[in-house]
Amino acid sequence: MRDAARVVRQTLALASMDQRRVDELRASMDRLEKANAQLAEQAASLEKVREAARVAADRARRAAEARAALIREVDARRDLAAQMAGELEMARQRLAQIVSSDPVETALPLKPFRGSIDWPLRGRLLSWFGQRRNPRFGTPASRNGIEIAGAEGAPVRAVHEGRVIFADVFTGLGQLVIIDHGRLAYSLYGYLGSIGVQKGAAVAHGQAVGTVGTSPAGNPALYFELRIDGRPVDPVEWLKESW
Repeated sequence: MRDAARVVRQTLALASMDQRRVDELRASMDRLEKANAQLAEQAASLEKVREAARVAADRARRAAEARAALIREVDARRDLAAQMAGELEMARQRLAQIVSSDPVETALPLKPFRGSIDWPLRGRLLSWFGQRRNPRFGTPASRNGIEIAGAEGAPVRAVHEGRVIFADVFTGLGQLVIIDHGRLAYSLYGYLGSIGVQKGAAVAHGQAVGTVGTSPAGNPALYFELRIDGRPVDPVEWLKESW
């Protein structure tokens, strides 16, 4: 009996030790599972941070590329603007030579009709005469005439009687007609889609000299310039207030 009791006590002790080891193992496994879960969360957070960093780096790269492209475009446009300015100055000099050569006399001079001259085209003003600042580059730009919006193909009419001294393509103004009204008064009609008169032809007041074409900006418009005493003047001050 004593031996049996001893065996029972030993068995119970061993069972108790085994239970403690099982409990410790379960506790260790729980801690390991929690640690693995925390590690997974940290790994997911780290991946999110890495992804955000990749996105930020990609955005920064694209922003840098866009800025570099913009700088190149601005430089190119400035070069183009400078080139166009040079071409425009040469065109102005050539225009001055054209309007100063071979003057004609007309029965009815233009100068006394200030403020009562008919418009060459019905439409709203797109650009005005004089010194203005370029909206893109901030540089000063001078205009000797105005731009009038109109339907493409609409007739453009002479504002006064005279004689055609130029009817051809002109750098910066497209197809151009220049009419000499006598006594150093001239009217110029640019951006024409077609020319309806020939050099040397006499034109009457209101006669169609061509049709509306496309401006360099791509919209249908007429360039109109008026010169009195051989110098450009603001056409708006000479045209009727309304039509």
